[in-house]
Amino acid sequence: MAKGMILAAGQGTRVRPLTKDWPKPMVPILGKPVMEYLIEHLARYGITEIMVNVAYHHRKIEEYFGDGRRWGVNIGYSFEGVYDHGDILPKPKGSAGGMKAIQDFSGFFDETTLVMCGDAIIDLDIGAALFEHRSKGALASVVALEVPNDQVQNYGIVVTDSDGKVESFQEKPSPENAKSNLASTGIYIFEPQVLDLVPSGVDFDIGSQLFPLLAEKGLPFYAQSRFFNWIDIGRLTDYWSVLQRILKGEIAQMDMPGKEIQPGVWVGPNTSINWDSAKIVGPVYIGSSVKIEPGCSVIGPAWIGHGSHLRRGAKVIRSILFEYTRIGEGMAFSEMIVSPRYCVDRCGDTTYVGDDRCKLRWGDARG
Repeated sequence: MAKGMILAAGQGTRVRPLTKDWPKPMVPILGKPVMEYLIEHLARYGITEIMVNVAYHHRKIEEYFGDGRRWGVNIGYSFEGVYDHGDILPKPKGSAGGMKAIQDFSGFFDETTLVMCGDAIIDLDIGAALFEHRSKGALASVVALEVPNDQVQNYGIVVTDSDGKVESFQEKPSPENAKSNLASTGIYIFEPQVLDLVPSGVDFDIGSQLFPLLAEKGLPFYAQSRFFNWIDIGRLTDYWSVLQRILKGEIAQMDMPGKEIQPGVWVGPNTSINWDSAKIVGPVYIGSSVKIEPGCSVIGPAWIGHGSHLRRGAKVIRSILFEYTRIGEGMAFSEMIVSPRYCVDRCGDTTYVGDDRCKLRWGDARG
């Protein structure tokens, strides 16, 4: 079939504070890391030999996924870092540089390889994408999606000829300067020979360095314009929007955990909820060991992580509560991401527990 490569070494600075304690591929969606959905999707198409490059918080990825046997795949890891004054520090080599290091080490990429970023959820027809890549005799392919013209500045834009052969790339152009509205999705298909173009031992990026090189040399490098769900968590504000879409049931193959006890309300085990006086309007998921006191309101789409505690009269409206979050009595959180240590509004503004400028009260439910 093919091999898989998941790019997971980035620091995820644009989604902080979500990535303060875990790497971006481990950010939870419906209680599962983003990267788990990717591995499940690869396995569904028979891609079982997978390499993952890691750097920041690498042990959290390695300890969670292990060797991959739980998903019927074989996972290997390539740590990217440097030795500095007695410490091992994470230092990504660039997306292409990381792949080149793996190739120099073991020659792992000895057949067609599907490359994907570890921070997006997709339902791409991988079989069809591989077929098109091979039928065109492509050395490299990039999977692209059409985006509205007023959003091109958020993406790397692919410019092709009438046959789909890539002529150039534009990195986040303004709408008036964009030559196309085909956005790169961070999903690539490479033949092993592509890595011969990448120099060893240096940082090298796929989008900004390898792709222009392929286009400049006139090599068989094609864009595939496909229609599929591509849920990218590129920015902090995307995370809230993505979870809202998923909770509304807009994304296929994203099943709610727990037991549906009434239409649109899913509940995990060992919960304490005052159903007589609490107002709960779906779609809502309430995790295990959650306590909801009398007079509380939960208005969906909302996710209440396991171990959380809503004190009397608290309101959670179209918001996400990470596990073990306590909401103070009478407090109202609307359209927010809330953890035991911080909360983020949908504009991306972050407030930390203890900030005396904030009137909201919340904290760690374990304390």
